[in-house]
Amino acid sequence: MKQITKNTIRRLLIEGENEQVDFKKTITSKNKIAKTISSFANTRGGTLLVGVLDNASIYGIKNTEEDRFMLLEAATHFCRPEIALTFVEIEFEGKIILVVDIEKSSIKPHAALGEDGKWWVHIRVKDKSLLASKIVVEVLKRETKKDNVLIEYSSKEQALLQYLAKNEKITLREFCKLINISHRRASRILVNLVLSGLIQVHQTEKYDFYTAIS
Repeated sequence: MKQITKNTIRRLLIEGENEQVDFKKTITSKNKIAKTISSFANTRGGTLLVGVLDNASIYGIKNTEEDRFMLLEAATHFCRPEIALTFVEIEFEGKIILVVDIEKSSIKPHAALGEDGKWWVHIRVKDKSLLASKIVVEVLKRETKKDNVLIEYSSKEQALLQYLAKNEKITLREFCKLINISHRRASRILVNLVLSGLIQVHQTEKYDFYTAIS
């Protein structure tokens, strides 16, 4: 973890919650915090500020050992594979907050145990931890395996790249309609093109879309 100072905390509070920062008043659920921890590890890493309200006001924590225990339990037993955490306690505005660092993982995807008893993969999108789509999960898996991707540039790949050269984005459904193929086959093509660095996947709460990488 990089050195954490009061100026660091002040900057994070001013910037607010985002793809790599999340505020937590306190840790009340191992399932819920595992979801946040795993989403950071699956994306670009991140920092949790425990003892901070959503509006960036300092609430403080009363029992740092209890919060540490909850976080470690979540990262170890409610995340699969388990995730390493780094802790720093710092006094700010007369109150103690716990700074938790989660690094971007090299063994993605990490799944979090949901309250329904099932394991789910999440990624960080802006200030939210979203359930990863099947295509995003496959990209995460193959990024970890460092699979070599051989693109043959058939008419299907060419049709997609030509479309994105003229249009801002495309969805899986639009791609299927464009070249008249099944979702499964279209998904494989999209995964390969993402891994090859030719297109980028963007996930929202409702759907994924794809853009060209110039």
